Amino acid sequence: MNDLASKPPVTGVVIAKNEGDRIGRCVASLVPLCREVIVMDSQSDDDTVAVAEQAGARAVQQAWLGFAAQKNAVVALARTPWVLLLDSDEWLAEGAAGTIRDAFADGHVEQADAWNLLRRTHYLGTALDHGGWGKEKVARLFRNDLRYRPASVHEALDLTGKRVATLDARIEHDTARNDEEYATKLQRYAALWAQQRHAQGRRAGAIDAPLHAAAYWLKNYVLRGGFLDGGTSARYHALHARYVFDKYRTLRALAKS
Repeated sequence: MNDLASKPPVTGVVIAKNEGDRIGRCVASLVPLCREVIVMDSQSDDDTVAVAEQAGARAVQQAWLGFAAQKNAVVALARTPWVLLLDSDEWLAEGAAGTIRDAFADGHVEQADAWNLLRRTHYLGTALDHGGWGKEKVARLFRNDLRYRPASVHEALDLTGKRVATLDARIEHDTARNDEEYATKLQRYAALWAQQRHAQGRRAGAIDAPLHAAAYWLKNYVLRGGFLDGGTSARYHALHARYVFDKYRTLRALAKS
């Protein structure tokens, strides 16, 4: 039996732009498991494509379509019944490939149409095991006929009428290169979120921004024990509380304008 036939019928897919410093780790974690790994590059001007191909991926080019549409485009290239999608700043943790492989070997994978994997976020060297970021359920292993709903940000699979279960396999997520970059990224996401919700007819009241931001901090940093992670965890949660504040403040400003 050749190496390809011994692998489960799953294609690893990734979207990327200017991720030459991170894409190799992502692809390398997928190659031992997947029959093929496809990286859809959005006209990077660094060595993303070269690094991805060297790590074992097939790279294709596609001008940026938006998060959901870009992911749908790369999923459509899969030639296997199942797809495993990672972001370029993610990788399969040690043991995750074996767990997924076992689910295919014993037929367990067929009990659902989409499988949540457990994602742990890292922030500038600190693993966030608490505060809601240590075992975040993300639907990343799914049948290749599923697609993402249209969305400007925080895109999600359309799982209407589908069977969803959770597999005890971990994704690691190194969310930021530096503090300034991450703060800017969250500001951009807050604006996209507000624009999307405004277009859907959502509105925000005068106290929504501080109320939701305080609720985030209390829930995740205090009650869920985010403070226990130490290191850069306080800064991470402060940035996310600010992100929540900015979402609702921008949504309110859009309505007033």
